[in-house]
Amino acid sequence: MEPLPAPGPERLFDSHRLPGDGFLLLALLLYAPVGFCLLVLRLFLGIHVFLVSCALPDSVFRRFVVRTMCAVLGLVARQEGSGLRDPRVRVLISNHVTPFDHNIVNLLTTCSTPLLNSPPSFVCWSRGFMEMDRRVELVESLKRFCASTRLPPTPLLLFPEEEATNGREGLLRFSSWPFSIQDVVQPLTLQVQRPLVSVTVSDASWVSELLWSLFVPFTVYQVRWLHPVRRQLGEGNEEFALRVQQLVAKELGQTGTRLTPADKAEHMKRQRHPRLHPQLAQSSFPPSPGPSPDVQLTTLAQRVKEVLPHVPLHVIQRDLARTGCVDLTITNLLEGAVAFVPEDITEETQSRPTVSAPKVRPRSSQVQYLGIRFVFNDDDFASPLTL
Repeated sequence: MEPLPAPGPERLFDSHRLPGDGFLLLALLLYAPVGFCLLVLRLFLGIHVFLVSCALPDSVFRRFVVRTMCAVLGLVARQEGSGLRDPRVRVLISNHVTPFDHNIVNLLTTCSTPLLNSPPSFVCWSRGFMEMDRRVELVESLKRFCASTRLPPTPLLLFPEEEATNGREGLLRFSSWPFSIQDVVQPLTLQVQRPLVSVTVSDASWVSELLWSLFVPFTVYQVRWLHPVRRQLGEGNEEFALRVQQLVAKELGQTGTRLTPADKAEHMKRQRHPRLHPQLAQSSFPPSPGPSPDVQLTTLAQRVKEVLPHVPLHVIQRDLARTGCVDLTITNLLEGAVAFVPEDITEETQSRPTVSAPKVRPRSSQVQYLGIRFVFNDDDFASPLTL
């Protein structure tokens, strides 16, 4: 039996908060007055939860009190396999679903999570993140943190996906830097359930996610601890990350994909500006009978190769298999969304015959970058390209 194909970004990220089912939408409208009352009440209670969490020292008693108060706010934390938790492991690895995953895990065990791509600030501290000075020194700082002899040791909770998904279909590719800190990590799985509305939306801020969490009746976070995983002899960071990703995906009943946060950003850009790629349907592989997909993929790859001769053909084919669109693949290659090693085209360009540029209709404008000609129609929106 062949494995199922990896889900695309449209299945990993929800773009709409409200349900599409008419019955659920009606139930949400009937619940809305109660939800707004809960939202106002929980906002005042949430201030008390924040003050109590700041006043009490980190201990089992503090986690019990804050966990009980969070249940009143509708944030319910549950865990399975707590006996598997190894206090000697200093790095915890989890999938990422909501902006508050680290807060929920912190209700169950002491841990610290660095906030990536954000400078230290009061908001960073108030959200429960560990303040780090610079991203370039992140790994070295975390290694020193784990190597400290402080008692009791505080483990790190890291999210190698670096971006939240809807938690239903699959996992993003695990970054390798969390697995370079120590040779032993303990993975855990996180599942989130919420009635009436989506758990998370791809382009929503953490403030809106918080307000929706206080609006709905409850949000259940289910944490399941897995056995610690040790790096095998001669195993690199990438292989170690891939092995842990497949283990977490198997426990969740999902698929480990090779999608990255850059793919999420590209997916969100296409959602905001659907006219950016008007030829998507024309350049995609049609389901109607005709040439095989391999022949079509080769044909489209040659078209891209004519425009970008320095890009290796296998890189073009791999991105075309994901996008199915010549224009989108060219954009990804020019914007650096796809990494590759340029080929030496000196001899090839000298022997290759010159390809004449196609005729352009009057209602169009031409932009030329480094000898590459692009044609944009006036009716289409074209974002600027940076090389």
